[in-house]
Amino acid sequence: MKIIRFSKLFIPTAILSVLLIVAGVISYAIRGFNLGVDFQAGLIQEVQFAPTALSLTYSGRGNAAVSMDRNGLYIVISGVGVEGVTHSFPFASYQTISDLSAALARVDGLGVNNSSSGGATQQLVQSAQGNPLLGSDPYVLHYLPDNLPEIAIEDVRSALSPLGTVSVQVLGADSERRFMVRMEDSEIDGGKGIPAEKIISNLETVFGSGGVAVTRSDYVGSRFSKQLSDQAGLLMCLTLLLILIYASIRFKPQFAIGAVLAIAHDALIIVAFVTWTRMEFNTTTIAAILTILGYSINDTIVIFDRIRETRRIYPDDKFVNILDRALTETLSRTIITTVTTMLAVLSLFIFTSGSMKDFALALLVGMISGVYSTIFVASGFVNLWNVQVTKRSKKKFVLAPTAP
Repeated sequence: MKIIRFSKLFIPTAILSVLLIVAGVISYAIRGFNLGVDFQAGLIQEVQFAPTALSLTYSGRGNAAVSMDRNGLYIVISGVGVEGVTHSFPFASYQTISDLSAALARVDGLGVNNSSSGGATQQLVQSAQGNPLLGSDPYVLHYLPDNLPEIAIEDVRSALSPLGTVSVQVLGADSERRFMVRMEDSEIDGGKGIPAEKIISNLETVFGSGGVAVTRSDYVGSRFSKQLSDQAGLLMCLTLLLILIYASIRFKPQFAIGAVLAIAHDALIIVAFVTWTRMEFNTTTIAAILTILGYSINDTIVIFDRIRETRRIYPDDKFVNILDRALTETLSRTIITTVTTMLAVLSLFIFTSGSMKDFALALLVGMISGVYSTIFVASGFVNLWNVQVTKRSKKKFVLAPTAP
């Protein structure tokens, strides 16, 4: 078997790693993270510009609640003295909003106002705004008909400019008319600023009343945000410490330190990638980093085991040759394992969107970094340690006094 001399690249790859990490640190110092709402105190809302389809009220006995999924609409009636019943309206049976409206009107006490001009029930959009427990106040369902004009992000920013510092980001395709709106804590109620309800009020003033659906709304207070950030940092440090302890028990200290350096390298590379691409840094990103650390240490342990076995088989060979032989013998296993795993992650990246797509992208970058760090960072450090130990041993031998 031909031995690949990975050792010749230990110094060039070390320089490359240092340059990448330094570039990441500089990028972080200049631009910082694009913090998600998990780590940044404030309000985040996802809105979709969709006209009103149905307005529902309830004046019957008991309580009526409305819910919807991609298969249909459901009205659940319950309460004291009322026999609980669920009225199901599958979209497969009621394919138009007009058919659905007529069926809903047959429920006792349910008031239905159809504001749509046709449209399919599959185009319905449920807003997170409003109380799904029906009463005298109308509960609004929206819909997104075909061929609606696209809305420019500049127009959305202009509509929200009176509220102060508000960031706006496009979500999905332009035809979906979906946007993410974020306000810092100092700009809303928590900082005695603008009430959160003013976001929808300003948008409806410009784009029409009843034409904005809130598909997601999250608020994180400053105290919880700081606590979550501290816990994330503590979790990363604890992970590195536990891996160091495990590797120290299983291998010699130089192997343990090399393994920790490798996974620390992977974490820093992902952090650099996140700052470069302006990917949102949130709890999903933390999950991706921890997943990558687990993947990387598994690959490192496998190679370190092979190095130990090879050293037993060739006890008189140079340590650098043992390293090259072990890395060469495990190369096919590393490639096959990484490629098959990446195929699964690649499917996530292609067929998903939002935070899951970012999660998959971070994993793809992390897997490449994990293979690289295992071969060149962890093994390179172990080789450097062995070289220094050998030099010190030779120096002691030369300086040792000669017996008379």
